[in-house]
Amino acid sequence: MAITPLAAPATVTPVELSLEFPDNRLLIELCGEFDRNLAQIEHLLSVHVLRRGNQLAVLGEARETAVEVLKKLYARLEAGRGIEPGDIDAAIRLGGSAESTGVRAGDQIEMFQRGALEIGTRKKTVEPRTAAQQNYVRNLFSHELAFGIGPAGTGKTYLAVAVGVNQLINGAVDKIILSRPAVEAGERLGFLPGDMKEKVDPYMQPLYDALNDFLPGKQLQKLMEEKTIEIAPLAFMRGRTLANAYVVLDEAQNATAMQMKMFLTRLGQGSRMVITGDRTQVDLPRGVPSGLVEAERILSAVKGITFNYFTSKDVVRHPMVAKIIEAYDADAGGPQS
Repeated sequence: MAITPLAAPATVTPVELSLEFPDNRLLIELCGEFDRNLAQIEHLLSVHVLRRGNQLAVLGEARETAVEVLKKLYARLEAGRGIEPGDIDAAIRLGGSAESTGVRAGDQIEMFQRGALEIGTRKKTVEPRTAAQQNYVRNLFSHELAFGIGPAGTGKTYLAVAVGVNQLINGAVDKIILSRPAVEAGERLGFLPGDMKEKVDPYMQPLYDALNDFLPGKQLQKLMEEKTIEIAPLAFMRGRTLANAYVVLDEAQNATAMQMKMFLTRLGQGSRMVITGDRTQVDLPRGVPSGLVEAERILSAVKGITFNYFTSKDVVRHPMVAKIIEAYDADAGGPQS
């Protein structure tokens, strides 16, 4: 595969870059059905991609970035892996400069091509899509206690649960425990009907959603019946010692300082713990400090604990979500993190 600037004087930057692909079958996959993959690249980078036989010509200010993205995606196909819309988004996000991502460009391409950070589960393989997500996943595997802090939609909980399922099916832990503070998000729901499980399930639904993405329904139901996977409100953690378990506390910004200390001290032998939260979405009563903020202040210098931060640039939901977060941050005059 060769990049060939079309004829132009040596002192003039070429307005068009051309890529040649040796395998026409892989080129068809690269372009996608009805060239939808090319259309996504054109839309996200504001470039124009023309197909000429076994070549792709790229025009536009971001043509060099688009060429790098196309090379990454083609290498992915050569390695026998498919291309989904999220993979294109990941290739573009990881195509930035080393300064913007904190990862050397050569390392970015190598990690993307070889899938070094794939998380295998029963139903799907999960890949981090940004440099911050890659660092986060690495730390989830290498540290016993990890914090993931940042806005909604950055994959903090999703990746943490994916790693937990991976650790369970590989025998690294004996059980998974997922917890959340049962705090209403700015509205009073009143008394909920049903038994204790039915009362707390609405608060825990995002955790169920993540698990359903990674485990077949019948297997998940069996694991929950056997208590190999538990989902419980934070208040239910008091008095427990969690040994050989993978433990996730989600929405930790809504834990009080006392609850956070109680939860952190549940960590037992052979266990790993992940704390995720968004400091901008605290739903505690006015005047009650967030346990997440306090833990960050007290534990930031403790060896063996890793703090991982996300920004609106790491949002992997609809692109509009990142714009919404940035707009709210700008209106508040606060940092975008």
